[in-house]
Amino acid sequence: MTDPLASLPMFATDKQIAVAIIGKERADLYVKTVIPQLMRKGFPQIDPLHGGRPVPLVRKFYDGYFGITVGFAATAPDGEERLGESLRRRKQKELKA
Repeated sequence: MTDPLASLPMFATDKQIAVAIIGKERADLYVKTVIPQLMRKGFPQIDPLHGGRPVPLVRKFYDGYFGITVGFAATAPDGEERLGESLRRRKQKELKA
């Protein structure tokens, strides 16, 4: 699967972003109704100097929106897994140790 945002310039218009994300046929609907809703959820603002939205931030927004980047933080193990052993029994063993 190819990245639909990869062919866009670094700063793209709403129409360019819409075409890349949902296609040419539904792009006008996306620009008029979807983008305003997404902006309330943190969709990147238009950069006034460049006249478009920063595509890397649009990609990052969608990664978070779909949960792609959620839950992938590396964490240290919190202890040995003891499947089948009850919590009560485990605590009793810990108190005896």
